[in-house]
Amino acid sequence: MEKVRIDKWLWAVRIFKTRSLAAEACGKGHVSIGDAHVKASREVKVGDTVKVRVPPIEREYLVKQVTDKRMSAQLAVDFVEETTPQERLDILRGTHMQFESRDRGTGRPTKRDRRLIDKLKEL
Repeated sequence: MEKVRIDKWLWAVRIFKTRSLAAEACGKGHVSIGDAHVKASREVKVGDTVKVRVPPIEREYLVKQVTDKRMSAQLAVDFVEETTPQERLDILRGTHMQFESRDRGTGRPTKRDRRLIDKLKEL
């Protein structure tokens, strides 16, 4: 086997949970090979670079082997290699994203609390 549909391959190597989700992502233009957005029926071959947009970043994968059979995660590493730059992965892990949380029931922050929060965000 040297060529497989992109939606089948994305599903088989566990990038998407279902094949219909992979096909939907292709239809919405979230999947590209090289610089061209692809349809679900586009065939992928060994050596292709597949880009999948997962907000807030775009992940890149190198096709090492092709398959249309879904496999375990341990076996999938032989078929795909993630080549996403580390800076993008750091964004996904939250090192660049600022998120604040408050305990339930504490109410709105006071004016003093708001100033402290704003001061921390500036750092």
